[in-house]
Amino acid sequence: MKHRSEHDLVVLGSGIAGQTTATTATEAGLDVLLVEKQPALGGSSAMSGGWFAFSGTPEQTEEGIEDSEDLFRHDLLEGGGHLNDPDLVDTYLAHQHAAHRFLKDHGVRFREVAISSGMSAARGHNSEIKEVLATLHAAFAAAGGTTLTGTAAQRLLTDDGRVVGVLAEGPDGPVELYGRRGVVLATGGFSRGTEMLKVFAPEQLAAIPYGGRGNTGDGLRMAWRLGAGMADMSFVAATYGSHPETGEEFHELLTAYYMGAIVVNTAGRRFVDESIDYKALGRAVLDQPGGLGVQVFDSRVRAQSHRGIPLKDMDTLQGLGHLHEADTLEELAGLAGVAPEGLVATIERYNAAVAGKAADEQGRTGLCNGVGELTPIDAPPYYAYPAKALMTTTYCGVTVTPDAQVTTVDGEPIGGLYAVGEVVGGFHGATYITGTSLGKGAVFGHMLGAALAGTDPQRENSGEQRQDSSEQEEVAA
Repeated sequence: MKHRSEHDLVVLGSGIAGQTTATTATEAGLDVLLVEKQPALGGSSAMSGGWFAFSGTPEQTEEGIEDSEDLFRHDLLEGGGHLNDPDLVDTYLAHQHAAHRFLKDHGVRFREVAISSGMSAARGHNSEIKEVLATLHAAFAAAGGTTLTGTAAQRLLTDDGRVVGVLAEGPDGPVELYGRRGVVLATGGFSRGTEMLKVFAPEQLAAIPYGGRGNTGDGLRMAWRLGAGMADMSFVAATYGSHPETGEEFHELLTAYYMGAIVVNTAGRRFVDESIDYKALGRAVLDQPGGLGVQVFDSRVRAQSHRGIPLKDMDTLQGLGHLHEADTLEELAGLAGVAPEGLVATIERYNAAVAGKAADEQGRTGLCNGVGELTPIDAPPYYAYPAKALMTTTYCGVTVTPDAQVTTVDGEPIGGLYAVGEVVGGFHGATYITGTSLGKGAVFGHMLGAALAGTDPQRENSGEQRQDSSEQEEVAA
């Protein structure tokens, strides 16, 4: 026997995209059901480094960082190879400040602002992401929202071509969940979907599997059954910078190469311009012996460690025994499993290029995306961090309109079906810029939640909770 539950809105997935949508809509007065496939909330967002990409923020102003919406747009389109949808990019930029305010109004504190992959200015805003998700969910529950965990969506339900609900499998059997204003797919990608990776990116199966355990492409399959279009499917790539023994309990990803490190293979030779985006680096590393790239740097770079901040926390990595230290390059090479002669010769050539005595053999001109002055690697002690590519996220998926309505392969909106977050294709294009994944989830989630509730996301007071909430209908046990 199928049980039935009816709400104003059904949101599938509890990462930053789904949680932001659900919290915004609930606080604006809607009866919202948040459905999570896994026993715990958070999805891949909870496993991320907590970076959001925003431009023109008070945090940037306080640190004297020069950035602009135009520069951000330039970086997004250049990084995406101009293959991303400019309308989606423009929508992100137009609504980013409203999402930033929403997060701040809910107590989110950004611990650091930094430059990272694909950026021409420091616009990565770092948060303690698990606290962010917990805070937003607490606000959702306080406003009257209902949550189901351990409930896997299986098929979208339609009435005369319009999506009206979803058939799901819960802890006690099948359940039909109906949304009067529609269903929102915030189901993530397929970083854990081996079969789907075999189809769209078989070479990426060599990367370390990561991301939420529930990220197997369920939302994509459900939408495709209704004729949804797809975008960016050929750009799936793992992110470079994780130790071969990386576990799920700690987001271990180091980008010392954006601080002055070089990356070498086991022969001790460089094979890529280390300043390019870390998805492109991930592809390059997968082509090396053992899929391994060793980050090599000196005490200057090591001094830039920031404990507790993902991408920069060398202190924790050294404590885990994953970061090697030695007084000489030869000794370091032995610890890291790299050919000593090759490493020494590579460092000599690199230092000569930094000094302007020769051209850089990989064409590197800056630390990150061409920004930042290169420094020689000549201040012992020396450090080495062996790392592989990590399949964190897939950044491709269904096509949508700028207001997040899923479209068919012919570009026609599918009534009642919306999508936000990683399940959406078309925004990133050829690559991903740090912070635009959580950023995209928050920006489009906040915009959609407000729109479905009939409020203006640019003006709404996000801290205001619904005043007259109807009693929520629980799914029968």
